[in-house]
Amino acid sequence: MCGIVGYIGTNNARDIIIHGLERLEYRGYDSAGLAILNKDNLFDIYKDVGRVSVLSKSTNKILSNIGIGHTRWATHGKVTTLNAHPHKSPSGRFMIVHNGVIENFSQLKEQYLKGHTFLSETDTEVIAHLIEGFATYMEVENAILTTLKLLHGSYALLILDTQNPDKLYAAKDKPPLLVGKNTQGFTISSDVLALAGYATEYHVIEDKTFVVTTKNGIKFYNYDHEELDIKFKPLNIDVAAAEKGNYDHFMLKEINEQPGVIRNIISKYFNNYEINLNPSLIKSINNSSRIYILAAGTSMHAGLVGKRLLEQLTNKPVEVHIASEFAYYRPILDTNPFFILISQSGETADLRACLTYLRSNKYKTLTITNVITSTLAREADYALEIYAGPEIAVASTKAYIAQISVLAILAYELSAKDFDLKLELSKVAQAIENFLADTENLQALVSKYFKKEHAFYIGRGIDYATALEAALKLKEISYIHTEGFAAGELKHGTIALIEDGTPVIALISDETINLNTRSNLHEVKSRGAIPIIVTLESLKQKGDDIILDDVHPLLTPLVMVVPTQLISYYAALNLGFDIDKPRNLAKSVTVE
Repeated sequence: MCGIVGYIGTNNARDIIIHGLERLEYRGYDSAGLAILNKDNLFDIYKDVGRVSVLSKSTNKILSNIGIGHTRWATHGKVTTLNAHPHKSPSGRFMIVHNGVIENFSQLKEQYLKGHTFLSETDTEVIAHLIEGFATYMEVENAILTTLKLLHGSYALLILDTQNPDKLYAAKDKPPLLVGKNTQGFTISSDVLALAGYATEYHVIEDKTFVVTTKNGIKFYNYDHEELDIKFKPLNIDVAAAEKGNYDHFMLKEINEQPGVIRNIISKYFNNYEINLNPSLIKSINNSSRIYILAAGTSMHAGLVGKRLLEQLTNKPVEVHIASEFAYYRPILDTNPFFILISQSGETADLRACLTYLRSNKYKTLTITNVITSTLAREADYALEIYAGPEIAVASTKAYIAQISVLAILAYELSAKDFDLKLELSKVAQAIENFLADTENLQALVSKYFKKEHAFYIGRGIDYATALEAALKLKEISYIHTEGFAAGELKHGTIALIEDGTPVIALISDETINLNTRSNLHEVKSRGAIPIIVTLESLKQKGDDIILDDVHPLLTPLVMVVPTQLISYYAALNLGFDIDKPRNLAKSVTVE
C-alpha cells in the first residue's frame, strides 16, 4: 500500500523521486520520506507526516544523483515522523524503505536483536538492524541476502549503504517493484507511473530477486547470489493520462473518462465483429463445470455483475467469493472448476494468497486487471487487460466499468452471440456520455438531501449488485454511513434503520421488478425517508429523479452506476473532504 521510488544516475535524484512519489501518493499518504546523498558522501534523511507536497518544499534545493523515497500507509505503528520511512540501522550506515509486512519481525528481534534500541514501532527497522549486524562480518551483498532469507511475509525494499554510496540495492517478494532505465540512469519503483518520463525501458522484478544498481549498470541475482539473465521491454505510458488536466479531482476526471474507456476496450477486443481472445482460454472455460469469481471491494461488485452475464449467456453456474474469505475458508469446489480473479492493480494481497492455492492444485485461472505487467497477471494461466488507463483516485470508477465491460466480452464470446455486443457497448458509452453532459439536477439533489449521517441504496436483481457498489463509493469518500440493500429485504428488519430525512435511492433498471421496487420505496417514504429514483427512459414515471438512456438489459449496470459515482463525488465535495485520498484508505491493497 506504500509508494516507493529510488534513483541512481546523472540527473537530480531528488526531483525524480519527489515527482514519482507525487504520482504514487494514491498508494499511501500518511507520511513521506526521502534519503539523499549529500556533498560529504553521507545520506541525509528528510521525513514529514502528511503529503508529499510538504516533503517537496523542505527538500527543494537539494542536488544529488542517488536517493530513495517513500509514501506510507501505516500498518505497524502510528502515523508519526519516527515511523515514517526511510528507516536506518543503529549506526546510520544503512537506509531502507519498505512496502509490505514482515510477519516474523518480533521473532527476529528476539533471536537476533536482543538489546537493540529501536526508534520506531515498525517492522521495517528490524530489516535495517539485521543487515548492519551481518555486514560486520560479511560483504554487504551477502549481508543483505542473508537478511532476506530470514524474512517471512511480504516486502519490496530499496537499500542504501553509506560505505557504498555509489550503489542502490533492491529486493522483493510479493509487493510490486519495477526498474526503469534510460541513458541517464535507473529508476526503481513500486508502480510504473513513477517511471513515466524517466525511463524508456522497464523490467518487472520477479519475486525473490536481489538487485544491485550503479549509475552505469544493473545486475539481478537470485537469493543464492547467482546472476540472472534479464531482458528489458520498451516503456510506453502516457504521462498526461496520469495528470488531472482541467478537472478539480482525479475522481471527476476518471468518471468522465468512462465513455472513452468503453470505446477503447471495444477497439482492443474487437477486430470488426470478431473478438480477440485466446482460443485456449475459451476452451478452458468451456471445459469447466463451474466458474468461480474471486475479488475484493469494488472488483467483487464487478464480479457480481459478471456472474449474471456469464450465467445468462453461457448457462454455466458461477459463484462469487470475497478473496480474503476464499483464501482461508474455501467452499467445496466442483471437480473441474475455472477461476476468474479480478483486481484493478493486479497486486491485491488477498488474491495473491488465493492464486498460490489455486496454482498448487493446478486449477486453471484467469486474471482480469488494469496492469498487465502485475503479479496476478503474470502468474495466472491467462490474463485480460481492462485498458482503463491510470486510475489515480482511491475510489475506483472507470476500472469498475472496464472490468464489467471485459467480463461482458468474455461472456459473449462463450455464448451463442444472439445480439450485437459491439453495437450495444457503443450505445452504453453514448448513454453515459449523454448523462454526463448535464448533471445539474443531480448536483442539486445531492446538495439538498445528502447531509444526514445515513443513506441507503436499494435494488433488486442486478440492481442490488449496483446498490452495493454505490453504497461503497458514498461511504468511502463522503464518510456518510451508507448500505446497499436488496429492496425486498427491507421489511425483514432493515426498515428499522429508516429515520426522518434519510435519503433512500432506488435503482430500477429491470421492467420485471420495477413496480416491486417502487412499492418498497413507498414503504420507506411512509416512515420519513427521502425517496430518490434512478431509472431508465423506458421505465420512467412522473416524479422520477434521474433518467438514463435505455441500453441492452444485460448491460444496464454500466449506466446505472454512473449517477451513484457522481452522488458520492458531490456529497464529499459539499462536505469538504479530500475526494481523491479518503482517510484510512489506499489504492492498492498489497497486505492481507
